[in-house]
Amino acid sequence: MTTRRAHSPRALTSRGAGPSRRALLSALGAGGAAAALAACGGPGSGGSDEPAAAPSAGGDLSGSVNFYHWRSEDKAVLDELVATFTEQTGVEVEQTIDPSEQYQSTAAQKARGGDIGDALTAFRGTQLDQFAELGIFTDLGDAEYVGNYEPNLITPGEHDGVQLGLPYQLVFNMPLLNTDLAEQAGLSEVPGDWDAYLDMLDKLRGLGVTPIAWPGNDPANAFQIINSLAMNNGPDDQMFAKIETGENKATDDWWIRSLTQFQELSGYFQDNFAGSGVDGVLSLFSQGEAAILPTGSYQIGQVREAGGAFGLDFAPVMTNVAGEEPAYEGIFNSTFILGVNSAAQNPEGAAAWIEFLSDPVNAAAYGDGTSQHVTVAGVEYENPDLQALAPWQSRNTLLAPRFQFINLDIRSAIENSLVAVATGKSPEQAAEEAQKLVEEQL
Repeated sequence: MTTRRAHSPRALTSRGAGPSRRALLSALGAGGAAAALAACGGPGSGGSDEPAAAPSAGGDLSGSVNFYHWRSEDKAVLDELVATFTEQTGVEVEQTIDPSEQYQSTAAQKARGGDIGDALTAFRGTQLDQFAELGIFTDLGDAEYVGNYEPNLITPGEHDGVQLGLPYQLVFNMPLLNTDLAEQAGLSEVPGDWDAYLDMLDKLRGLGVTPIAWPGNDPANAFQIINSLAMNNGPDDQMFAKIETGENKATDDWWIRSLTQFQELSGYFQDNFAGSGVDGVLSLFSQGEAAILPTGSYQIGQVREAGGAFGLDFAPVMTNVAGEEPAYEGIFNSTFILGVNSAAQNPEGAAAWIEFLSDPVNAAAYGDGTSQHVTVAGVEYENPDLQALAPWQSRNTLLAPRFQFINLDIRSAIENSLVAVATGKSPEQAAEEAQKLVEEQL
């Protein structure tokens, strides 16, 4: 998905009766806990430095499996899949769900001893690295069901060349655009450069709606916008990883440029954006009072559930100047990484559950029910939004750079510089303050 190719603006399509006409037009305070756990070292509940091989999914299955994750919005769909799984295997599955920020900060501690999370999930980046260091995930490399996945989409589940987990969701962490409002504003195509992006926002404001509803008080969702903001500004694809190594600095021209552009964007946010949570901005967007929700495809299901019946497309922040070919058209991420706990109380049942989810028929049911694309190969979607946005699976997109951060304190320093400029500091001052915090961690 990262091969560069020529870029041109994409045409808006009007919202119509069928899916074809609705075609294209995501841990503050967690660093300490993560660092403390990492310092403990050792695999799972204690063992060698190499991850244990995952158990076979076959054999005489019985008992119950605890499935630990953060997607409360998926619970009902997963309950339906559990019913089928239990009917086929006799194994019960209980879901334990924590809010996403809590999951990022405490999941390793809770699952490490195997009391919960026979099967469990991880975020790409910091959390997968943490699970690997603690030996929580087993090695899935020899499991036959790994072959059910698109190979290029599960590499984020590898650590040091070992397939510790299987990213299940293919997410597009880009702003969602209400295409009905865009068409009312006279827009016929998604902007392809910075000036066109600002022009779009001005026209949307002219309708009397909020151009961008930004959840400034919800870091997990607020800073998804950093992905497309940086994708064409960064000096290379590893822009944030190199901040952690000291090769890049927050005071570099590319980040100051990003801060300057974000400050301009903030002029199009709703009132009191710094205190807004994700539920409030989701309501604004779903009710058509805001034109852009700058989070990602993982909220499409919530938008529909909240009554949003308008056309949707992605509107990634295009920072390139007019006439300049951007390196990337958008952002994707492979996440919700499925794995088997090395301290599982029912490892065979956990492996059977992962194998069940990896079946294309069951993956399609999960995708359709949750409005999430999946990484399993050969899945055919019936969900109109997934069908309409499917072309993004083959566009020139960059693996979300936000999840290159391993040190959550460094990530917070960089992300909070966005809040600083949005609330009045100069880009240069915000960058200097962020870099000072970064250097304290190096």
